Amino acid sequence: MKTSSSGYWGILIALALIALIGVAGAHHMDVEGHHVSGMTNQIVWGLPHVFAIFLIVAASGALNIASLASVFGKQAYKPLARFSAILSLALLVGGLAILLLDLGRPDRLIVAMTYYNFKSIFAWNIILYTGFIVIVLAYLWLMMERRMHRWSKPAGLLALIWRLVLTTGTGSIFGFLVARESYDSALLAPMFIIMSFAFGLALLILLLMLSFNLDRRELDASHLLRLRKLLGIFTASVFYFVVVFHLTKLYGTQNHEFESFILMDGGIYTFLFWCIQIGLGNLLPLALIYAPALQQSAKSLVIACALVIAGAFAQLYIIIVGGQAYPLNIFPGYIVESSFYDGVVNSYVPSLWEFLLGFGGLTAALLIALLALRVLPIMPTALRAESQ
Repeated sequence: MKTSSSGYWGILIALALIALIGVAGAHHMDVEGHHVSGMTNQIVWGLPHVFAIFLIVAASGALNIASLASVFGKQAYKPLARFSAILSLALLVGGLAILLLDLGRPDRLIVAMTYYNFKSIFAWNIILYTGFIVIVLAYLWLMMERRMHRWSKPAGLLALIWRLVLTTGTGSIFGFLVARESYDSALLAPMFIIMSFAFGLALLILLLMLSFNLDRRELDASHLLRLRKLLGIFTASVFYFVVVFHLTKLYGTQNHEFESFILMDGGIYTFLFWCIQIGLGNLLPLALIYAPALQQSAKSLVIACALVIAGAFAQLYIIIVGGQAYPLNIFPGYIVESSFYDGVVNSYVPSLWEFLLGFGGLTAALLIALLALRVLPIMPTALRAESQ
């Protein structure tokens, strides 16, 4: 039973105000032009794209709990299946809203929706994103309608396959860009899939604990322990893929300069990689998750989830912005000299407007998810030990 919580509504109002500020930031860039941002004709994907890709990737992973319950028959996760689906939809809507508002001309989306170039991975993703929303909405309805519950497993299987294809498509946006040494790798597609599992689960755990705490519902430690172990597996898998990705790059002599740029002398990108992505985003969360003395500590789990999310932003910033900052090698094996930034590391400093747009999209996604929890029968009244 839901309790009256002024704190809950206070959070919703705060999120709504931040989301409106984000819209104002997008409007300013729309009116003044993108020259007020830090983006240039060399860095065309900036901080808003980091936020957008994070939300889109996390949306796929947030549905993991519902898939475990419906498709794989893990009954322990069934009480959270509806919440998993709602959070997945909210995150995707937030990410797509950022992309739409960053277009400068949002009405151009009509062109993207009516004219398709099937040689472009971007055209594929338009279909994948809209299809995902329709499928998950249907999946959610089948889970909520008792008479149609028997169809929830087939719908869950379709949603599982679709989201794996969607995340593969998102990773392939970068993997298919063979002209850039930082992106040209088939490993980016599966790496984005496992990234989605970790990022989405970290957000789900934080919102789950926040909701139960605000409503003073019972949340047995056994459920958090199960989610803690799952987060540990996904975080370790992300770390594994990052190591394999860079080892694969290092194996090719033509990639040594790029690897040196990221791992040794890339300035902010090297700092983000070793200190934030690897140190704070991978190793420290794993230590907090698997430390025997902290297995029953809810606070350590909250910190671990927050660190995973911080590492996620650092990782995506390195992939998206760092990949563009590294000089484009147009003619491999040849020295090219001109006045058009040949061999020059491209500089990028995010502007306030970009941060407002990105953070506004994130808060809008959280607002949708938390609001849905108040108006729909999504969250269980309690998660007790005997429900395992």
